[in-house]
Amino acid sequence: MPVIVVANPKGGVGKSTLSTNLAGYLASRGHSVMLGDVDRQQSALTWLSIRPKNLPAIGTWETHHDEIVRPPKGTTHVVLDTPAGLHGKRLDEVMKLADKVIIPLQPSIFDIHATHAFVRDLLAHRRSDKVKFAIVGMRVREGTISSDHLRAFVEGLKVPVLGFLRDTQNYVHLAAHGLTLWDVGSSRFERDLAQWQPIIEWVDA
Repeated sequence: MPVIVVANPKGGVGKSTLSTNLAGYLASRGHSVMLGDVDRQQSALTWLSIRPKNLPAIGTWETHHDEIVRPPKGTTHVVLDTPAGLHGKRLDEVMKLADKVIIPLQPSIFDIHATHAFVRDLLAHRRSDKVKFAIVGMRVREGTISSDHLRAFVEGLKVPVLGFLRDTQNYVHLAAHGLTLWDVGSSRFERDLAQWQPIIEWVDA
């Protein structure tokens, strides 16, 4: 049962966008998916509460007294959304479960520097060399100075970059209705689905 953790020390970088869409993809493939939400804001669980019942089901991963517990039997895949400022004991608990870690990163100098230290912390806390890490650029506007800075930064890390997701309101509109890219058939999402292809290939590998 693979556990995919989405983590970044900064808030508002797109962790819930990545987590919900990743869970939606796995559910669309027929997997029994649990979406865990360690964030106190419970953004992912709020999204699940408005998800239409006729769509592929995504279960919730309950936590008790701030302790992370394993999902029930029958779960085939877990996606874990994490809070900003993840560190210390909480980080250790998450990394004990993680098989893969996706780090969303925005083209902001503040986010870039915070993430650089966080990547080093993650590498120090992984339970074995089998735990895989990868970065996904979020809300990237091609041809801007900030996007150039982001590309230059990630090239210096010893962590693979899966791709860059564009800055679009599509994710906002989908989230407002409990949807993901894999729940809609409109041609307006083709560009976004194409940007997700290397991400899902890495997840499925």
